[in-house]
Amino acid sequence: MSAGHDKTVTVVHVMRHGEVENPGGILYGRLPGYHLSELGRQMADRVAEQLADRDVTHVAASPLERAQETATPIAKTHGLVIASDERLIEAGNVFQGKTFGVGDGALRRPSNWRHLLNPFRPSWGESYVHQVVRMRAALDAARDAARGHEAVCVSHQLPIWMLRSFVERRRLWHDPRRRQCTLASLTSFTFIGDTIVSVGYTEPARDLVPAHLLAGAKRIKPAKPRGA
Repeated sequence: MSAGHDKTVTVVHVMRHGEVENPGGILYGRLPGYHLSELGRQMADRVAEQLADRDVTHVAASPLERAQETATPIAKTHGLVIASDERLIEAGNVFQGKTFGVGDGALRRPSNWRHLLNPFRPSWGESYVHQVVRMRAALDAARDAARGHEAVCVSHQLPIWMLRSFVERRRLWHDPRRRQCTLASLTSFTFIGDTIVSVGYTEPARDLVPAHLLAGAKRIKPAKPRGA
């Protein structure tokens, strides 16, 4: 049968890892040593339960600990060995190892300004286009490994959102607060042959995710002191 007439249906679920133990609020990026919290392990177990009856024949994960730990119960449930795939790794970011977030004063530090010149690339880290290229290669590799069945690839929020945005033909630059990629969520790509025919999104562990971290949640502003 020629590739153009291949009607084999394959589903690749690209999963974001669970919550990470990070009491210091560090932007950990690709740094080693950041593991799932107890809640994060519960999230991973929940997704493994949800996928227990699915026809999963391949599990891959970013080499970072939090992704490997998220993939472990899924692989165990299906009697599979995790395939580590560097292409699923977190996006590179010059601010890793630092605190960097809305309202923490990072944008007022002159030392950071040179990294914030171009939000469309972005200038502070790995380009959006490069993330799309490597994530699409990882997606296709998982499809090939599980052809006719299902695969799970555990990755990280920004690379997953870049992949989905590209497939759904959205612009790559975006407001990070509008990413639909909650902790332990599944962004599922259905293929017929080698062609993506649909993209789905589910949150199997939604009830375990803190409300302010859910997809689309608005940042909660601290209350002003009385008399301010």
